[in-house]
Amino acid sequence: MIVAEVLRRKGSQIHKVRDFDTVADAVRALTAARIGVLVVVNRRGDLAGMFSERDVVRALDREGPAALSHPVERYMTARVTTCKPSDRIDHVLSVMTVSHIRHVPVMSDKRLIGLVSIGDLVKWRLDEKEQETNVLLDITRSHI
Repeated sequence: MIVAEVLRRKGSQIHKVRDFDTVADAVRALTAARIGVLVVVNRRGDLAGMFSERDVVRALDREGPAALSHPVERYMTARVTTCKPSDRIDHVLSVMTVSHIRHVPVMSDKRLIGLVSIGDLVKWRLDEKEQETNVLLDITRSHI
């Protein structure tokens, strides 16, 4: 199965923050949406990085409460691993595991079209395995 199928099921809503927004703005956005990561975009709206709860903790550890008034750009993860809608779920899961990341932006023609989490992909795989199990059980029952 491919990433596009996951996006079709879960939707393509992307929670964003601008690179010049403050850490306090990002914390409010994370809290309001009850999520753990924001996609960071630059002034043109292009993908600039990712800003997660981990980034908040690191910023506070380094600079204390003063970090809240600094721009997200200062603490975001700028090197972002992305995927394409046509990428296989197993491949993206493998990349996420090896890279120790939990969220991957989905890009199509240099345009951000969605975001998948490791939870989204694991859920998809579990649902797929459950379907396979049910088919096998149906086949077994029909031969009894």
